[in-house]
Amino acid sequence: MTSRSHYHALCQQFKTIYHFEHLQALGDWDQATMMPAGGSQARGEAMAQLALHIHALKTAPSLAEHLAHAADEPLSAAQQANLREMRYQQRQATALPGKLVQAKTQLTYACEHAWRAQRQQNDWQGFKPNLEAVIALVREEAQILGEAQQLAPYDALLNKFEPGTTMAQIDRVFGDLKIWLPSLIQQVQAKQQAWPTKALPHATIAQQKALNLDVMTLLGFDFKQGRLDTSSHPFSGGVPGDVRITTRYDEHDFLTALFSTIHETGHARYEQGLPLEWRGQPAGNARSMAIHESQSLFFEMQMARGTGILPLLQQRINHHLGCQISELELQHWLTRVSPGRIRVDADEVTYPCHIMLRYEVEKGLIEGRLTVADLPEFWDAAMQSLLGLSTQGDYRNGCMQDIHWPVGELGYFPSYSLGAMYAAQFSASMQNQIGSIDALIAAGELTLVTQWLQDNIWSKGALLTTDELVIAATGETLNPAHFKQHLMTRYL
Repeated sequence: MTSRSHYHALCQQFKTIYHFEHLQALGDWDQATMMPAGGSQARGEAMAQLALHIHALKTAPSLAEHLAHAADEPLSAAQQANLREMRYQQRQATALPGKLVQAKTQLTYACEHAWRAQRQQNDWQGFKPNLEAVIALVREEAQILGEAQQLAPYDALLNKFEPGTTMAQIDRVFGDLKIWLPSLIQQVQAKQQAWPTKALPHATIAQQKALNLDVMTLLGFDFKQGRLDTSSHPFSGGVPGDVRITTRYDEHDFLTALFSTIHETGHARYEQGLPLEWRGQPAGNARSMAIHESQSLFFEMQMARGTGILPLLQQRINHHLGCQISELELQHWLTRVSPGRIRVDADEVTYPCHIMLRYEVEKGLIEGRLTVADLPEFWDAAMQSLLGLSTQGDYRNGCMQDIHWPVGELGYFPSYSLGAMYAAQFSASMQNQIGSIDALIAAGELTLVTQWLQDNIWSKGALLTTDELVIAATGETLNPAHFKQHLMTRYL
């Protein structure tokens, strides 16, 4: 074979895989937004077949052969990085039997579809057997992946979303959080006690949609390469040139839809900013889910709850909702710390408590210390301990509230808190390099903020490892002290 032909053959094969994953992402989006309820079973079967086909492409003997020889070819540093990511994807796939991939896809489609109605109806007894079946398959998957990679089963699941991250690392990070976060929550609540409470204005879905689209435009979302729709759980999907984000609406709480939209816009801007020259290759993907969540949380928490953007949001809210909200009222709504049952509605100070709870549940389920039947009681006890709230009998706002477990994505949740920490670290570096986010946005320089993200995060794709990416952008690996400093500065 001629020089570099193994590597080029790999690029062609992974481009083919990328095209099928594009269609897979659109199938997921359509199921959540447009598909009639009666199409669920057939769609699940079709998506299971597609997942099996993608798995077959990633486990093809020819792929292994090319990977074995490509490293000996004269490759650039970027091509070597692409090869590294190819090898990671191929190893993840070959560890799992195709029948398990197909069965899990079909089962999770059915579970997620049923969950939508079951959650609305607070139907724990209906949901429980579906989730038990999913958890059984995820435990099998974790065991197989762990044995193949010489990892503990739950570490193997973490490795799917955040390569190289282990329970030991997360235990240290969360252990530190548990030391200082409870007292911070109490201090902030005491400080905010004198704040007046005012109900949010009623807002129709049409008004909220117009507001959300306006704010997405402000934040630089490219509508030629993406769109906004409605689903039962907000998410971001699609591929870089065809990004699909969703939100959900409540006429009595327009901020829920607005801030879930801003969060998903952060995900979308990252996808839209990934390196065009690497599109269709593994090196052109997002680095990891913690880095992905750092971008959504940067938009939602660092930018959109800061003082710099406040007048811009205030003007748009008053215009689209036909109300007269003052800047101070809006600031109070956006920064009020109030423990609640719902993770996606949580303020940024109490949010890590929701993640720490889910992390403990997931470890318990995978390690066999917890069963699905234990969840309501465990959840209630943990919520009372962490936030002083009971969820007894309130399954829909307790252990049934998230889409992640119905779709079999255990190991994802820690990415949210790691992402919040990375976002604070990026913000601190940005301040040192180009100035404070709030000052830049107040001066009309929002594009300078997003350009820093483009230059330091988005354009890098997966060409660097997570540590390499973070060191290049900030001069150090993950440092949770920046997150603590951010919260204390903003709230105390």
